[in-house]
Amino acid sequence: MPIKSVHITNYYHKNSGGISTSFNNLLAAAERHRREVRLIVPGEKEDIEEINKFAKIYYVPAKFSPIFDKRYRLIQPWQYMLNDSLIRKILVEEKPDMVEVTDKYTISMFGAMVRLGKFKQLGRPMLVHFSAERMDDNIASFMTKAKFGEWLARRVIGNYTLAVFDFHIANSVYTAQEFYKAYKKEENRNRSDWFFNKTWQLFKAPRVPVEERIYVCPRGVNAEVFRADRKNEAVKKQMRERAGIPADSTVLLYAGRISPEKNIGLLPEMMKFLAQDSAHDYRLIVAGAGPQEEFLRQETARNFPGKIIQLGHLDKETLADYYANCDVFVHPNPKEPFGIAPLEAMVSGAPTVAPDAGGILSYATDENAWLMKPTGAEFAKAVREIVENPDLRARKVNNAILTALDNTREKSTDNLFAAYDKMFADFERRKDLFTDNEKAKSFDYKELVK
Repeated sequence: MPIKSVHITNYYHKNSGGISTSFNNLLAAAERHRREVRLIVPGEKEDIEEINKFAKIYYVPAKFSPIFDKRYRLIQPWQYMLNDSLIRKILVEEKPDMVEVTDKYTISMFGAMVRLGKFKQLGRPMLVHFSAERMDDNIASFMTKAKFGEWLARRVIGNYTLAVFDFHIANSVYTAQEFYKAYKKEENRNRSDWFFNKTWQLFKAPRVPVEERIYVCPRGVNAEVFRADRKNEAVKKQMRERAGIPADSTVLLYAGRISPEKNIGLLPEMMKFLAQDSAHDYRLIVAGAGPQEEFLRQETARNFPGKIIQLGHLDKETLADYYANCDVFVHPNPKEPFGIAPLEAMVSGAPTVAPDAGGILSYATDENAWLMKPTGAEFAKAVREIVENPDLRARKVNNAILTALDNTREKSTDNLFAAYDKMFADFERRKDLFTDNEKAKSFDYKELVK
């Protein structure tokens, strides 16, 4: 029988964001694979949503995040730690074979609780941590760019996160690199081996080589919704009218959170260069919301009034139309964990400009996109080349569509379910190495990670 899985995550908006897109794809694939999948997310009130015969979402009442992006609700530790908590009741009722946590912060202690025997009525499911972003990048975006931030992230990931889960899945090689940097001695010359060993013994970490517990499973695009054949003159006209820009403008599009970790500052820097171009009227439509909305408004008003137009969150169908009918899609983040928006743009036939770094290199190359150094001047240079070189544009766009069609949500979820099954087979075959707490107390983990 297929294994039954429960997935717990924060930062879930049903109709927007990379995390919600990924889980919506997984829930849809549950029916296709005929396997039970449950999702637990924060919500305004307690509720259960039946997605299909095999998938459902449990909404747990949660307050909005007090920091970072305050639009999102957060599940807090006491919502699963307490014996009478709703999440505990859900898990005990569902009795999953696997519990996956997509969070490094407030939900991550669930793994430690199960390992330390604080969730006995649940039995011992396989514990999986899905890494949808890097902690070091988050700390750099929201706390400090100093070396201390990187040091802190490596210590948390290396001494805690890797220890409390049986397996770890990353959405790209770029995201997975943080795991390796956190535990490899050559990346942590001054790490205390004594403290490392004690923490892994404390958390009863698996006695399995770390590299055998790390998987990379890229996300996939919904090629049924996002398509190049959505291109048409009526949508082009409507898009420009809604944005209040001239019909002959060259339309650039950014879709995503307007937040520090997305390197939003690159957008006005690019527009400073493009605004000086007398041959073309470049306008940037921004689809999304976030804490830096006012920053963008101020930069636009001060430097190039009317050149950046913020439309807020767009529904999926409208966004799909805009991808297919913009002239250029720009994605500024050089530390993108994976980047579903650029992949959606590529499959929609939008020439895509992005940094030459980060998780988007999982699928973006110089043959299907314009990969540039993340500076305003370089991005502006790429935009001009797209506009002025139609042959190059056509060739790269065609390659981009073919690449994206090889990275669909169906292929992605097939690969993810196969990874779950492979991990579970390993978990069952070597179960004592994952669950024998007595042996873990005295095991020498320093030797395991050499």
